[in-house]
Amino acid sequence: MKTDMAHLDVTLADVIEAADTLQNSKRQVTIEAVRDLIGAGSTKTIHQHLAEWRASHARTAEPSIAEMPPALLADLSRWAQQYAHEAGAGTRDALARAESDMNTLLGAGNELEADLTDARIAREQAQLIADERNEEIERLTAELRNARQIAADALVGKAKDQLAIDGKDAQLADLRQQLERNVAATAAESDARLRAQMELVGVTTERDNLAAEVKELQIKLDTSRTERSNLRAELEGLRARK
Repeated sequence: MKTDMAHLDVTLADVIEAADTLQNSKRQVTIEAVRDLIGAGSTKTIHQHLAEWRASHARTAEPSIAEMPPALLADLSRWAQQYAHEAGAGTRDALARAESDMNTLLGAGNELEADLTDARIAREQAQLIADERNEEIERLTAELRNARQIAADALVGKAKDQLAIDGKDAQLADLRQQLERNVAATAAESDARLRAQMELVGVTTERDNLAAEVKELQIKLDTSRTERSNLRAELEGLRARK
């Protein structure tokens, strides 16, 4: 290449040599750079030769590989973990609330079952007491009936004897007093029977109240079991979505 040939046009070989030199030195291959390196040539001529060089000799730029910096990758990973944690917070809270409600209902159901068992035991005890009172009333009734029959027979027999022996007023008065005493004794037995019947009525009423309470507790227990089943189904659904 000659620097004293500014008035002459350059050849294709001159431009190719200059362009290769610029490219090998990792400099930009431009018209001005080629002309400065050659020292001659018109812009039009250099442009034409340089276009031919670029078409056949220009190196294809290798695409750069896009790589993310490690710090950016670490930040992105932390952000993804945080986002996943926050996104699942609502589901976890709902699951925790469902589990808490389930535990509460389980406790309530156990308490209702215990109350129902106590009520059943109390009802059975009241039934036993009522049965015992019924047996006692039947026994007292039979004894009272026998006592009345014995008293009546005794009075009639004694009256007949006394009237047959002596129809005196004193004997009749004595018989009247005995009759009054027997009537008083019969009245006392009747009062005892009435008290026993009243106690039986009280025991029966208590038994009916216990039966109603047991029925109410059974309804509450069934309701609690239904709610517990619904919450279990909801809990399974939340776990499945999670």
